This record gives sequence, structure tokens and C-alpha cells, in this order.
Amino acid sequence: MVSLPGVHIGGYEPMPIIRLLEREAFGPEDITVLVAAFEDALSTLGLVNRADPLTELVAKKIIECAQTGERDPIRLRDCVLKSLRD
Repeated sequence: MVSLPGVHIGGYEPMPIIRLLEREAFGPEDITVLVAAFEDALSTLGLVNRADPLTELVAKKIIECAQTGERDPIRLRDCVLKSLRD
């Protein structure tokens, strides 16, 4: 399992993005950027419950946007917000 400081604590379930990133080929620096973009997108959308199915959709969209080569957390967040509006 991917383990980042402050992301997975003890017996708590990891954030949806961490669980999804386990199947992807991103380096540690990339994962840090993706998690930051994920958290920013959730904050912008007002999502606080990590068990909400919408958080998994946000995580999937962050990964999709990152697969295009984007690594800027603001652009990743904006990519997700735009995809949810369309």
C-alpha cells in the first residue's frame, strides 16, 4: 500500500485517491501533487466526508487528468472541476 505521512493513519481506511493510486505508476513526488490537488478539489466542492462516493469520482478524475502528463496541482484541480461541470 502507498503510505504518505498524514494520509493513512492506523486503522483508518485510506483516502479514495490513495487506494486508486495503488494501481497506477506514479512516483512519490507525483503522488504528493495528486493528493494535494485531490484535497484542494474536495475543499472547493465542500466535500468533507471521505466515504462520500463523489470523493472517489474526484479521485478518479484527478488521476485521469494526471495521466495526460499534468503535474500542476492547481491545473489538476481545475481539470476536475471543469469535468464535473461538463
